Formats: sequence, structure tokens, C-alpha cells
Amino acid sequence: MLLCAAACGPRAEPDAAYSGSAAESGPAAPARDARPRVVCLGDSLTAGLGLPPEEAYPALLQQRVTAAGYPHEVANAGVSGDTSAGGLRRLDWSVDEDTRVLVVALGANDGLRGLPVPELQRNLGDIVRRAQGEGVSVLLAGMEAPPNFGQAYVREFRQAYADLARSTGVSFVPFLLDGVAGVESRLTWRFDDVDIQPAPEGEPVPGAASLTARERPAAMHR
Repeated sequence: MLLCAAACGPRAEPDAAYSGSAAESGPAAPARDARPRVVCLGDSLTAGLGLPPEEAYPALLQQRVTAAGYPHEVANAGVSGDTSAGGLRRLDWSVDEDTRVLVVALGANDGLRGLPVPELQRNLGDIVRRAQGEGVSVLLAGMEAPPNFGQAYVREFRQAYADLARSTGVSFVPFLLDGVAGVESRLTWRFDDVDIQPAPEGEPVPGAASLTARERPAAMHR
């Protein structure tokens, strides 16, 4: 599962996931790198608002990928305050021809704003299917809605991710903040030529949760 907050760069403004303001634009384009890429497309939970950049989960994931001997660059495409619609708008900018795996970690701000669930599912579905159309493997990370809009909305919101994962056949993490929200967290990864999955044992990494996912092996070897 994918985890908690950090920063693409210093920001004085509060996270729009909590303040209600939407992300207007993406960060400046990164320097070109010809390595295969794992792109993490998300909001402040991916960007790492409030943490040093090296503690955002994409940076921690990069450490594990490198230590495991993979050549992949893990790109942090998180923008604080972003929504599923914003992620869709910047998808083409974020995913280039070197991208092998796309982690889709969006929806927290949609839930806080009470976005109709069919709109959320349509936006996320467009992201997933467009990436698949480019031959990119996708990991979908689910999110939970707050109870403000009633339990029916919470259930429908949660189910939208599961239904989309099932219909598109992507790898699926049911809740991005599992192991983070309200509990001490750990990031325990194992990489091998078959799986990307949590290791049964691992060193604790403060501020990170386990990312529970199995990826198709070809994604890391193309």
C-alpha cells in the first residue's frame, strides 16, 4: 500500500485536501532520465506535504528499488490538493515513453469534497485505460471517504476502486493509508523477478506504510 505525506518542494500553503483548494498546476518538468520509470501519480499523500522530500514514499521506494538492483527511476508525480480530474489532466505530462509502471493514488480530495462517485470512477478509469493503452502496468491504490456524507457514500466510494480494479485487471491496493492512519507504520518491501510485494519481515521506516501489491513481473523487466 502506498503511504503518507511529504513534499515535492517547500509549500507555505496548507494541503488542499484539508483546506479545500484545488491544485492549479503540476510541478516543473524533471530533468530527462532515460532509465525505465515507475511514476507515482497522486496528491499530497504522494507529494509528501510536510515531510522532507527524501521521506516521501516515492523516495523510500526508490531506495528499495535501487538496493534490489533494479535500474528504475521512481518519479514523484504528486501534487498537493490534486483530484482525480487533475490527475487525468496531467497524465500525458507525467507518463512518458520510459514509464513501465504507473501508481495511481488519487481520490482523497474527491472524497473530502463529496464528488459524485461515478465521476471519480470515470476519471480514474480514464487514467487507468489510457496508461494501459500505452503498455504501462498500473497499480491502483484505493482511498476511503470521510463519514461526512453518510455511510452509503463511504461504501460506494470504497467500492468504486474495487470495481475499477476488477474491470481493468490492474494490481490493487484497497486502501492507500492502510497501516498509516492511526497506527505505527512500516515499509517492508521485497523485490524479486516474480513479485513486488511486502516482505514478511523488514526494517521499520518511520513515516511509511507497507505497500501491499503484486505487480506483473514483466513490468520491471521491460
